[in-house]
Amino acid sequence: MTLERLRAGHAEALPGFERENREYFARAVPDRGDAYFAESTDRHHALLAERAAGIRHFHVVLDADGQLVGRVNLVDVADGTAELGYRVAERAAGRGVATAAVRLVCEKAATEYGLRALTAVTTLDNAASRAVPRRCGFTEAGPLAVDSRPGLRHRRELLLQGARRP
Repeated sequence: MTLERLRAGHAEALPGFERENREYFARAVPDRGDAYFAESTDRHHALLAERAAGIRHFHVVLDADGQLVGRVNLVDVADGTAELGYRVAERAAGRGVATAAVRLVCEKAATEYGLRALTAVTTLDNAASRAVPRRCGFTEAGPLAVDSRPGLRHRRELLLQGARRP
């Protein structure tokens, strides 16, 4: 498994990944709607612009054959923090892909993006998704609602490169 920053060359693979897994993802999170897929080219350009501006950091997860099997994103980047989001293809689920990718993004967040903390939100009914932050050093930071479903907020403090823990 490899993690790459989103780039122009992912313009076809990313909407293909989302279409292929649309029903699978909709079981756990609200569906993105048809407009998301109809506007995929414009959306991809917008994501690249947000990445270039440093307000979001988008990543794709590739399997050993170079096929896109996941996404890990850092959004709402401000004041040294960001919110982590991740999704893995149904065919790659349960194989540790999300955990490995989130660990890599946590490292990048500290060493390359200069972030001090990350938050993640999961629903209570998605045990697999809830396990990823726990495995990656996040702690539960309180309950919340996710599209009217019970959820949890998770938080992880990051160690900046060259910094020492108190």
